[in-house]
Formats: sequence, C-alpha cells, structure tokens
Amino acid sequence: MTINEAYELICTRVQEALESQGYSKLSVSNAEDNEIVSLYANDATAYSIIYYTEKKLMVLESCAMTDEGPDNEWRSLATWMFDPETNDKKDANSIANDFISTVSAPVRQKAQRAQKKKKRDDDGNVDPVFLFKRLAAVLPDLMDEIFNEEDCYSPFRSATFAKASVVPKVNELLSSGNKQQIEKLGGILNAQYKNGDMDCRSIITIVILNGIEGGQNEERMNSALSEELAKAWKHARHYRGKNVKPEKQKKPSKFKQYAQNLNETR
Repeated sequence: MTINEAYELICTRVQEALESQGYSKLSVSNAEDNEIVSLYANDATAYSIIYYTEKKLMVLESCAMTDEGPDNEWRSLATWMFDPETNDKKDANSIANDFISTVSAPVRQKAQRAQKKKKRDDDGNVDPVFLFKRLAAVLPDLMDEIFNEEDCYSPFRSATFAKASVVPKVNELLSSGNKQQIEKLGGILNAQYKNGDMDCRSIITIVILNGIEGGQNEERMNSALSEELAKAWKHARHYRGKNVKPEKQKKPSKFKQYAQNLNETR
C-alpha cells in the first residue's frame, strides 16, 4: 500500500466523520516537500492531518479558528507510525478509527454532560477506553486488542483489559529503559488522570500503576509522573492485591459464532 493510498483512506474516513459534525475541508498547500497536509474546520475549531514522510509519522492536530482562519496554535491529538513498506491497509484503518474516535470525542462528551444534572467540579470526562486509545501511541499492538475487546464484550471490560493487555506492555516498556518512550507514557497518564472520570483515574492508579513489577521499573515510571499522579499512586499502593469484580462476557451473535466455527473447521 503506497503512502498516498493510505493517506487518502485515512482522510476520507475522517472527513466523513467531521462533515457529520458540520466541518468542511479547506484548501491548503503542503508547507514542506516532506509533508502531506489536509485541513478541516468549522467556525470554532480546525483539524489537520499531517504525514511526515521522513519521520513516517501520521499526526492529527487541532487548533482554534478565528475570522482570519486557524490561529496556528496547533496541539497534537494523536500520533502514529506508518511505514508504507511494512504497514498495510489494516494499519491505515486502525489509524483512521483512532482519529475518528478522537474528533468524535467532544461530541460524545457534550452529550454525556447534557445527560447529567450534576457533576463534580473535579470529575473529568475522559473514560478508560479513551485512555487506552491514547496509550496505543506508545504500546505496540494495543489498538488491535482494543477493537477486539469492543467487538467481543459489552460493556467494555476496562479493569480486565487494563490488567491483561495494558499492564504487561507497560512493564515491557519500562524494562526496556527507553527514556523517551517512558516520558511519553508518563505524559499520557498524567494528562488522562487529570482529565479522567473516576473510572479512568482508578484504572490508572489501582490497575496500571499498581501492576508495575520491580523496583527499578517503579522508579522509572515515578520519575515520569506529575506530582499529582505520583501522590495518587502512593495512596493507591494500599489496594495492591485486591480482587476486581470480573465483567460479564457479551454473547456472540449467531453470525459471529458461525464464522468462528467455520474458521475452526478450515
């Protein structure tokens, strides 16, 4: 799959999601020879999808709109590696799914807030699934596991998923000693803890951080955490070893069961 094909696939799918929210595609010329850029905006917000050919990075960014256009105070919302020599259409669709989830999050959050009559001032609106999708930027193969969980279980088994899929990858990353990636992991956890709802915060402290193994790994992780999250983790250590109530499995549809049986007989 060429990079142009992958980029077109991602942009087309994201554009469909944005158009349903009142966004339009704007004309924009590529700022650099090593960049591919698309721009979408409404009266308040602009989104940009950029592919950096040298770094092989696919990035979703956002900024505010003014009467003159984007204010150019861009902030990165999601970053993915995409190498056309090793990645394929499945990977491009995974990136598109994540970008769509990101640009749709403000709409979901607005609806959720409208349904709540009261909300604590310190209770954020980021849920565990949003957290997991952010973590996929530094934890390999996590996005595929997220899609599989969403497909097989309802509601999403956040605690179980974090323990089975996230914790082992976090320990592997910490054991590697890759300071840059560990700092990036810490940055994601800090931001999602600050903006997360109570479920999200509990997943971060009681499941993910408490699941870190080894004193050296704990030191590496602690050094990348904000003062707020480091303090919360200290208190959460009292809950180590506590059992989490298992979530119920959703029964597979007849079609999925048939497909599974068919694959097993091949």
